[in-house]
Amino acid sequence: MKTEATSPEDTKDKTQKTADGKVKKQAKRGRKPSKIDMKAKLERSRQSARECRARKKLRYQYLEEMVANREKTIITRRQELDKLKKWCEEIDGGNVPPQAAQMARQVQNEPDDDDDDLLSADE
Repeated sequence: MKTEATSPEDTKDKTQKTADGKVKKQAKRGRKPSKIDMKAKLERSRQSARECRARKKLRYQYLEEMVANREKTIITRRQELDKLKKWCEEIDGGNVPPQAAQMARQVQNEPDDDDDDLLSADE
């Protein structure tokens, strides 16, 4: 395996001297962008921006729907909580509401993790 020594000229920047003695850098290699390429690039950029805005709009719509659903759930849970508080006050007063007694019987007969069905039965 041979190794060749590099000359100092190989390590220098790619520059040329013009006839009037000024140093001129050599142009970069590769394809130069034409006006057609620039127009196509600009159109691709515009299309990408449109798609980005559309995705952002969909994301915000999804989030707004999710917030609306959560707010509905919160309202439902607060109503259930108010109903249960009312039942507790009645029980503390010595009166057992019929719906509470029915719910207690159902819980004893069928232990179920889903309390929503039991609470909504009396509505």
